[in-house]
Amino acid sequence: MHLRDYELTVEWTGNRGSGTSGYRDFDRDHTVHAPGKPILLASSDPAFRGDPDRWNPEELLLAALSQCHMLWFLGLAAHAGVVVTGYVDDATGQMCEQDDGAGQFVDAVLRPLVTVESPEMVAAVPGLHTAAHGKCFIARSVNFPVRLAPRTTVASRDPDE
Repeated sequence: MHLRDYELTVEWTGNRGSGTSGYRDFDRDHTVHAPGKPILLASSDPAFRGDPDRWNPEELLLAALSQCHMLWFLGLAAHAGVVVTGYVDDATGQMCEQDDGAGQFVDAVLRPLVTVESPEMVAAVPGLHTAAHGKCFIARSVNFPVRLAPRTTVASRDPDE
């Protein structure tokens, strides 16, 4: 077993001068940064008085699920000799909010559209998704289902080649 440590800083930037003196008296804006990386501008979801132009934690969780699956998939495809020429995931997530304001994600669906180089590679793609899903650190760490609805297409070739 190998333990890996991750560090970052989240800094609240939404103090308008009176701190949290009232629920409507502060912004939910904050930054996420780590040494050597660009600052990520974040806030809460607009439903919770956040800035709609900034990333919110719910979006970042869904992005992490999608990214982790994609990166595992691409690595496994390379090892299997499956040449991927395109990958786009239209991921969705659903959160259930309780009457008291608490809540949790109840579902996420990853919908990757994978483009492979040749028709012979299509048959291997479902198994690669299954393997990637089983290895994804983020999906293995959440307590809600992460479902897959993948699609595969073959890269078009120029008829003059």
